[in-house]
Amino acid sequence: MRDKIEKWFKNFQERLTADLETCDGKATFKADQWERPGGGGGEARVIQNGAVFEKGGVNFSAVEGELPEAAAKALHLPDPHFFATGVSVVMHPENPHVPITHMNVRYFEAGNGEAWFGGGIDLTPIYVNKEQVTFFHQALKTTCDRFQPTYYPEFKKWADDYFYIPHRAETRGVGGIFFDRLTATPEISLEERFAFVQAVADTFAPTYTAIANQNRNLPYTEQEKAWQLTRRGRYVEFNLVNDRGTKFGLETNGRTESILMSLPPLASWEYNLIPAEGSAEAAALACFQKGIDWVNQ
Repeated sequence: MRDKIEKWFKNFQERLTADLETCDGKATFKADQWERPGGGGGEARVIQNGAVFEKGGVNFSAVEGELPEAAAKALHLPDPHFFATGVSVVMHPENPHVPITHMNVRYFEAGNGEAWFGGGIDLTPIYVNKEQVTFFHQALKTTCDRFQPTYYPEFKKWADDYFYIPHRAETRGVGGIFFDRLTATPEISLEERFAFVQAVADTFAPTYTAIANQNRNLPYTEQEKAWQLTRRGRYVEFNLVNDRGTKFGLETNGRTESILMSLPPLASWEYNLIPAEGSAEAAALACFQKGIDWVNQ
């Protein structure tokens, strides 16, 4: 299936960048092709200074070779040879009322024949519009329910646990779904897993751009922009300290520019910042916790 999966992911990058350019209406993605010294390569596509997106990226990669010993051990693989392909997306909007978002779909094939999919979608609003968060989670649940009734509750909890910043005791945003190491089982074939991953990927653009288009023209204050930079700081903390994908990419000699594309152009850290009681910032912070049932709000 390797060639089929790689070709689909590359085509998905093409379609997704077109959808996001249409949403932005001003800027376009610039493509940057690269090769990995150990084998394979990819294409980074970055958009900057647009009408909606201050910075964003849609990266495709298909790499192969040998994993460093530490990386192979972390994945519990006796054979260090591997092939991996996928698409990773992070969008940082200009307007603080448009949420940051992240999406990733990926396929990994080990030298011993093991193969699996991973990925997910999550949302990081600066100010929380609960109706929009419910819309976002319902879209993910609808996609998951097409395949397995257990997928959404399982993968929603996985996202809550994964996108958590322990040193802040808060989640990065309002979650979404996250899954990893989805292998073939006696009940579910690898082809069925791939169909699910394709459906997740295709849920992203219409769901996220609907929210972006609702909020893109909302007015905002300097205080709201400052809070956006603070929340971007949390995003940076998670990606550099906790994110396994960032660590894996750097440990396997991945392309640094592509890996760190996920970071915003500007972020800030104000010492001991505590939002005022009753403020919109405090209300948002209260939503950055595990276990909130967004579908049944």
